[in-house]
Amino acid sequence: MPPFQQAGEVPKRVDGPRLFRKIAWRLIPYLFLLYILAYLDRVNVGFAALQMKHDLRLSNTVYGTGAGIFFLGSALFDLPSNLMLVKVGPRRWIARIMISWGVIATCMMFVRGPVSFYVLRFLLGVCEAGFFPGMILYLTYWFPSRQRAGAIAKFMTATSIAGVVGAPISGWLLNLDGFSRLHGWQWLFLVEGIPSFVMGFSVLYLLKDKPDDANWLTHEEKLWLDAELEQDQQASGAAEKHNLIDAFREPMIWLLAAICFVDQVGVYTVNLWMPLILTSFLHGTAAASSTLSAADTSRIATYSTIPYFAAAIFTVAVGYSSDRSGERRWHIAGCLILSAIGFAWAGTTHSLVAALMGFTLAAVGYWSIMGPFWALPTSMLGGRAAAGGVAIIMMISGAGGFVGPYLTGRLRDLTHGFSGGLYTIAALTLVAAAMCALLPRRPVRE
Repeated sequence: MPPFQQAGEVPKRVDGPRLFRKIAWRLIPYLFLLYILAYLDRVNVGFAALQMKHDLRLSNTVYGTGAGIFFLGSALFDLPSNLMLVKVGPRRWIARIMISWGVIATCMMFVRGPVSFYVLRFLLGVCEAGFFPGMILYLTYWFPSRQRAGAIAKFMTATSIAGVVGAPISGWLLNLDGFSRLHGWQWLFLVEGIPSFVMGFSVLYLLKDKPDDANWLTHEEKLWLDAELEQDQQASGAAEKHNLIDAFREPMIWLLAAICFVDQVGVYTVNLWMPLILTSFLHGTAAASSTLSAADTSRIATYSTIPYFAAAIFTVAVGYSSDRSGERRWHIAGCLILSAIGFAWAGTTHSLVAALMGFTLAAVGYWSIMGPFWALPTSMLGGRAAAGGVAIIMMISGAGGFVGPYLTGRLRDLTHGFSGGLYTIAALTLVAAAMCALLPRRPVRE
């Protein structure tokens, strides 16, 4: 029996849409802020590289490997971390994740060469492991499947807003180069790492483990919400798949993992290479490997906000459209096709403006699939199976977060250009779009 439901007690009728709006306003802004900090610490190395590659004499292959090795650390520990979240509760586990990653993110200022770069990026991934899949699982405690794509989309706009907010901040911090005998990239890691550490402690006081703990919900609202979530799981079949082994036996989980792998290849190529690729168009290809002026740094930071701003708008719009229609797979496929076009365009052009437009299309597509995509695994599974299913997808896709940056850097060193890497990722994205035809056709329960 649910913890807040008395024997024989029948939930009273509650205005569902109003209740879900209430929950969204209570949860999403705070989770949104936490994810901005997480994402910023994950990808700010893309802006730090504008100076760090030159100061530490890092090759493109070394930078791509170090930037991507974060995702190997994250992938190895996503599953155990998510299972631990189920055991000890979201509040304590999310706080632990944030505090530990805040420490490592700040320590990135002490990078001295390839080895320390690899070690700290790997440890950052280990410490942050479980944060995103934990957030996805946490939202299933509050929203039924038919409301989930919109809620996830609003939460995940943090990844694009992190670019909108983080790009100018990172550009400004890089311009502190030489202040107090620190490089600009060291100031970037120091200033952007501390807030995550501080906000980790706030989670212990502000985050509620489940609806039963929410003093801002009435008793009737708790009863109704629990009945609604239970009925939703029964209708989708998730209630029948609660054991961890069910996640490994579900074929759709592995298909979703393959699609997400390709998506993450593209997402983190945008995040970790776009500033350097755009820089190569400023004064020729040599600009990407030389010291930039303060004006150039600010210019690239400003340009880099455009793809993220567009992605934020379309992520919410696609999530709303998917929830309203109950359709998932063609929303995902359409977004992936748009991303493939964008990457191919960026690889073809020799103009900064055209490359920026190509990256904007790619970012819109890669980010906009998040709402309909993450609504699928949590509608198929429940309990530990849902935690395991999300973590399995994150483990596989985490390899994509490594492959994208590494492949781009390696091909850059081999071909002395970025086109080969962008074309390769565009082709992979088209394959992922074709795979969407195998996703389930059944609509979300109305």
